[in-house]
Amino acid sequence: MKRQYYISDDLNDLKIIQNELEQRGFSSPQLHVLSENDAEVEKHHLHAIESVLKKDVVRSTELGALVGVIGAALVLLLAYSMQWHQSPAGWIPFGFLAAIILGFCTWEGGLIGIQVPNYQFKQFQKLLQDGKHIFFVDATDEQLEIVEQVASLHANLELAGTGESTPEWVVKGQDKFNNFMKVMP
Repeated sequence: MKRQYYISDDLNDLKIIQNELEQRGFSSPQLHVLSENDAEVEKHHLHAIESVLKKDVVRSTELGALVGVIGAALVLLLAYSMQWHQSPAGWIPFGFLAAIILGFCTWEGGLIGIQVPNYQFKQFQKLLQDGKHIFFVDATDEQLEIVEQVASLHANLELAGTGESTPEWVVKGQDKFNNFMKVMP
């Protein structure tokens, strides 16, 4: 899948575009609006980005975990090379220390990520502050032509580039979950 970003300052127009794309086979998990004005996005019944995804929490947590794994491995390697594990306590204190380092680094990575905009959306921060809205579509290669056709019909919509998309299996999983939730009593 590929992601296309569009800039607009008209939420009413974005609602029309969203409806047109949904009528042509796009699902909710493929269409998103990034805006500083979440209340207006919600009022227009647009598919807003979840607050946690506006921040770089997921990526920073993963990076923190990677640093933690390296730190934990270093502790265990140091204990082994210095033969500290042969003491009466054995590996237990070093295993606990490695687990604490891993947990702390992962937690700290998440805390850092809460303070930073998502790396995919950093390029749009100035536009968002100016009151613009970013509409983006995750589309398969076959659907890209439909997106371009619909976008060409709306003069207020400006192409802002392409980017990393949500994997297709995630989108399909979200679709199945949403459909399941609709049929639940």
